[in-house]
Amino acid sequence: MTYAAARAAIGDSEFDRDTKAVGRAGEPGTYDIELSPGWVIVSAINGGYLLAVLGRALREALPHPDPITITAHYLTASAPGPAVIRTQTVRTGRSMSSGQASLFQRDEEGREVERLRVIAGYADLDAMPTEVRTAARPPDMPAWEECLDVHGGPESGVIPGSTALLDRLDLRLDPATAGWALGSPSGAGEMRGRLGLADGRDHDAISLLLAADALPPTALDLGLKGWTPTLELTVHVRSRPAPGPLRVAIRTRNLAGGLLEEDTEIWDSADRLVAQARQLARAPR
Repeated sequence: MTYAAARAAIGDSEFDRDTKAVGRAGEPGTYDIELSPGWVIVSAINGGYLLAVLGRALREALPHPDPITITAHYLTASAPGPAVIRTQTVRTGRSMSSGQASLFQRDEEGREVERLRVIAGYADLDAMPTEVRTAARPPDMPAWEECLDVHGGPESGVIPGSTALLDRLDLRLDPATAGWALGSPSGAGEMRGRLGLADGRDHDAISLLLAADALPPTALDLGLKGWTPTLELTVHVRSRPAPGPLRVAIRTRNLAGGLLEEDTEIWDSADRLVAQARQLARAPR
C-alpha cells in the first residue's frame, strides 16, 4: 500500500473543522470553540491539537498568517467540550507580529480554569528569505509501505485508554524505533515515523503544530509505560511543507528528576526541514 493522494483540502477537513474557533460578537480577540473528543489520547486531549487550536486563533487575531515560533505551557489537562480562547496582540511590525493566547474551560463547580497559555511570533512564510544553510540531514527510514501501521497493531494497546487520536492520523512508524510495541524497547529514546492525516489533507503551517506532538512518546522506547504529559512545547516553523506525508524524528537524551525532553525534526516530502520542536514532559510514573 502506498500513501493515498490528498482527498480533503486544506481548509475543508476534519482537522480544520475541529480547530476552528468562532469569534465572540463585541469581544475582540475572544473565541469560542468545541474541543473535539476525536483528538484524545489515553485520557486527555493531545497537546499538538491544542497548540494548533490556539495557533489558528492567533492567526485570526494577528496581521500575519503563519506561526514562526510558538511556545505553550500546559497548566491543566483539557477535556472535550466547550472552551474559550482569549488572545492579546503584544506587538505588530512590518514583517512580524507577536501575541499571546490562553484557553479556558469550566470545572465541575463552574469555575473558569486556564488550561494552557501560549506566546508566539507570526510572519508570512512566503515572504521569508529562501536561502538555506544547514548541516541537518533528513532521517533515514524505510519507505511508506515498509513502515508499521499503528492502526490495530500491537502498539495500539500498549498504553491503556483512548486511542481516538490515531483514527485522525495516517501514521507509520519506523520499525527500528517500534520494538517497544512487541515488548523489546531499544532503550535509545528515539521515535521516527511518516505522518499524514487520515482524510488525506496535506500539511500546512498550522498542522505542523499537531505533527510536533503526534507520535508516541519516546518514553516507550526507553521501556517506560504510561501517560507522558507535556509540560511545555515550543515549535519553530521554518517553511511551508510540500504536499505529502511528513517524516518526523524525535530523540530524548536525558531523563532526570522525573522529566524528559524530546527534540523533534519534521521533514517534508521535498527533503526540507520544515519545523523543529522541543518539549519537556513528565516521565511515566
